Amino acid sequence: LGIKGAPTCELVFKNAKAELIGTRRMGLIRYVMSLMNGARLGIMAQSVGLSDAAYREAYNYAIERRQFGKPIIEFPAVYEMIANIRAKTDASRTMLYETARFVDMYKTLEDISKERKLTPEERTEMKHYSRLADAFTPLGKGMTSEYANQNAYDAIQVHGGSGYMKDYKCERLYRDARITNIYEGTTQLQVVAAIRHVTTGTYLQQIREYEKEVVVPELEPLKRALSKMAQMYEKLVELVTTPKDEDYLDFHARRLVECAGHIIMGHLLLQDANRNPELFRRSAEVYIHYGQVEVIKNYNSVTKSRIEDMGYYKLMPEK
Repeated sequence: LGIKGAPTCELVFKNAKAELIGTRRMGLIRYVMSLMNGARLGIMAQSVGLSDAAYREAYNYAIERRQFGKPIIEFPAVYEMIANIRAKTDASRTMLYETARFVDMYKTLEDISKERKLTPEERTEMKHYSRLADAFTPLGKGMTSEYANQNAYDAIQVHGGSGYMKDYKCERLYRDARITNIYEGTTQLQVVAAIRHVTTGTYLQQIREYEKEVVVPELEPLKRALSKMAQMYEKLVELVTTPKDEDYLDFHARRLVECAGHIIMGHLLLQDANRNPELFRRSAEVYIHYGQVEVIKNYNSVTKSRIEDMGYYKLMPEK
């Protein structure tokens, strides 16, 4: 379908000689998971690149393409799509950088520990960043890869019929983006990895840290909006975890993880807007509004459902 430039294929080994690398019985729980987390960070970067390319293709086409005597970017239906593409791209990029920062801090301290004994403070710090890296990697991979798909889809929509043709790059971006929320763990598997950080409070604790950041007065309304979103998220977590029903938690897991993602990415984009309003103010406004709507939607979905309603979603074998 896509990523034609990558030599993707299946390898089959039969009676091949092998040599043990590492420690026995640690392959899956340590080595494979470490490899997967590193790859997931790379796919986050891939997703950001695809989103950025989708934005540039959509923006440039919308400026050049004229309809009814003016560029189509002047039509609300079009500039709303492009603004959302830009906001999701900026949110994805800041999430990538934050996750990479946590991974770098953890890996740096881990490397130091191989050369000398860490101080108690350093060991505490390493555990802290290890937990954040473990929490943000699946969350970031899931959110950014879904946005890459949405943005590539919308870029084609901006192009109209032309976007379906090979004359323009956006059809390739659409095909290339499709793998990002599949390989190195589907979005559903990222939710499985992330949900324990919802229930243990890792995301909420980090959100509280972001809330301590000081912003300029004109950005205070956005900060208050994020605070209200966090209150809704906290209530949702309580509603879903209180029954102590694993199936019910799994059923709403994606909604809870997405809420955490919207709030965290909103805070990170708010910090970017605070540092550089010229570059990020618009995206912060657009994304936090988008995230607010999504959190409310998920809130209503959870609060208006009952545990017994899950039975309606279970498909029975057709006779």
